[in-house]
Amino acid sequence: MISLMKNKILSIGPVVLLALSTSAWAADIFGNWIAQVLAYEQADASAGSYPWLLGETVFSFKVDGTKLTGIVTDPQGETAISEGKIDGDEISFVVIHSFSGIERKLVYRGKVALNEIQFKREVQGGTGQPQEFIAKREFPRHGDVPARSIVVPSQAPRNR
Repeated sequence: MISLMKNKILSIGPVVLLALSTSAWAADIFGNWIAQVLAYEQADASAGSYPWLLGETVFSFKVDGTKLTGIVTDPQGETAISEGKIDGDEISFVVIHSFSGIERKLVYRGKVALNEIQFKREVQGGTGQPQEFIAKREFPRHGDVPARSIVVPSQAPRNR
């Protein structure tokens, strides 16, 4: 009887551990992520032309279960994230920008790695190619920095 219980615990243990580690890892996207992204220059958009501008974009994420919320700050200002989802290492969300009174729905999809997210961004209903870029975590997580080797002086006796 004890052996049967032991086997059940040993077989259920890894499943529970995997489930806990997956949900804990999915929540690890919280915080700020920074990328250099092409964006429309707002000042010229009113003239009917849309010149591209390379600028810093900051993604400030919050996670509640599988729901992703937050703010995207780019050269056009701050915009709330909507329709945000997180599933393991995959994220997706929408940001709506307005250019000269025309709303554009930007759809972001990303794959999360340790301290970076590989993004694809496209205009919903647009005909252009998706834009790909990488966002890096503002502050790498503690312990993610490779340890430096420590050189210990030789303890051998010196000749005097």
